[in-house]
Amino acid sequence: MSEPKSVSRSSKLGPDERDAAIEALKSRELDILVVGGGIVGTGAALDAVTRGLSVGMVEARDWASGTSSRSSKLVHGGIRYLEQLDFRLVREALIERGLLLQRIAPHLVKPVRFLYPLTKPVYERIYVGAGMLLYDLFSYSGGRPPGVPHHRHLSKRQMLRAAPSLDKDAFVGGLTYYDAQVDDARYVSSLARTASFYGAHVASRVRVEGFLKVGQRVVGVKAHDLETGERFEIKARQVVNATGVWTDDTQSMVGERGGFKVRASKGVHLVVPRDRFQSKLGLLLRTEKSVLFVIPWGRHWLIGTTDTDWHLDKSHPAATAADIDYILEHVNSVLAVNLTRDDVEGVYAGLRPLLAGESEQTSKLSREHIVAHSVPGLVVVAGGKWTTYRIMAKDAIDAAASALDGRVPPSTTQDIALLGAEGYQAAWNKRSKIAHVFGVHKVRIEHLLNRYGVLTDELLDLIRERPELLEPLPGADDYIAAEVVYAATHEGALHLEDVLARRTRISIEAWDRGVSAAPVAAALMGDALGWDQARIDNEVANYLKRVSAERESQQQPDDESADRVRLEAPDIVAK
Repeated sequence: MSEPKSVSRSSKLGPDERDAAIEALKSRELDILVVGGGIVGTGAALDAVTRGLSVGMVEARDWASGTSSRSSKLVHGGIRYLEQLDFRLVREALIERGLLLQRIAPHLVKPVRFLYPLTKPVYERIYVGAGMLLYDLFSYSGGRPPGVPHHRHLSKRQMLRAAPSLDKDAFVGGLTYYDAQVDDARYVSSLARTASFYGAHVASRVRVEGFLKVGQRVVGVKAHDLETGERFEIKARQVVNATGVWTDDTQSMVGERGGFKVRASKGVHLVVPRDRFQSKLGLLLRTEKSVLFVIPWGRHWLIGTTDTDWHLDKSHPAATAADIDYILEHVNSVLAVNLTRDDVEGVYAGLRPLLAGESEQTSKLSREHIVAHSVPGLVVVAGGKWTTYRIMAKDAIDAAASALDGRVPPSTTQDIALLGAEGYQAAWNKRSKIAHVFGVHKVRIEHLLNRYGVLTDELLDLIRERPELLEPLPGADDYIAAEVVYAATHEGALHLEDVLARRTRISIEAWDRGVSAAPVAAALMGDALGWDQARIDNEVANYLKRVSAERESQQQPDDESADRVRLEAPDIVAK
């Protein structure tokens, strides 16, 4: 008699698990197939599988390789939406912020304190203070504490004590408030892995190239495994299109636009060393078009963002010299000592999927999301913001479930923690003992716990077997060799770029953007995945061309020039 199968799968998401997932996608009809492996797609896969449905998910590139890894890395209510009177969106996002901080991913989502400087002494303090009071009140409205302290008023002296590098003549005082931040790419890969753990069949580097139809009804997709070159069909009772800025492209394969259009808005961020200016707080600054965040990020600052239409290549949006100068100009307006381009160690650009109004400025477009059954068998979900991904996923699966036979249970994701989250606080309390056992500084263990939660034990097991994996990567001291191996064996990383750009953030945090780490990381991946030397060399060469093209594109004056230069680097292509 055969052994009974567990209702849950292994927590690993390595090559063997990918092969098994593709075999399952080819061989059975699914209840739900999710197309798109960003934050909404992975969230939808987890939502569906935890309702007891049979679920598949495919992503054309790597998990979070589009918008979801290139955000401001904030989990926030969107304080600027209060001014637009979008109270429902703000309240919804603040409730989700508390849930992510305290229940779903406390190891990945952390509180961050911001300073809002004031330029006018009385009216502005009353106006902004009223908005922040409302912000705090909304954060309590979800039936649980918000997980962060409430706002406070600061005098000019208190403000300069907290942020000594600000220009003392630029402000008359300020207010502080809390939001939260997250490593967006790590969160998405953890979400995909959690969906897999609960039984979803998930595979990256599988591109949808068409839809299967019976009459007008969508019954599946035509898929292409970009790793092996194999083409196959995936049958599903309902397909969910969660492709973000590619929504219109995906819908066009069915011959339907879904009754709305998704517009891409480019947002550029700079990464600057933390020692370039002194502040205990992040900053929220008003600009003539939107807002500018200065966000503490480990040993760095993230500064952004821009907000401009983008009509060029969606896979590799390029930052221009003008984008970088715009951000530097605005942040320098409040600093006592100006930043220059020489202070910029990293740059990244992402595209926001905004629901289009044909003539509106993109910064004024709603961040609301929409879910529609555009044709029978196909649900499309679009718009929204990173923080409210769980609500978007729930709404999409609700729509798909309504078309399935029989009663489908309601969403349970408000109670489901990501892998690594359960027991995190207990592990955090033991961090000094763990560091002592391994003979490393406590900061190293804190780094691992804040990236992997209790799954840090799996990395420590690797290090016990191979102590050399405790060595830091060249030019990226924050990361150790074990993290590269673990990314390949447990986190679905298939290429060097996946590790340096998303499983770690070396591509934006290191001064050389990962050039010196690339050969070492590729060799570690090659050992884990069975690459020959030619494959290792090719992965390194492709990554170095990417870095060179990005650097060169950031010297260009306009989007068209930057896009042309960025696309000179080869993409990871199908066999």
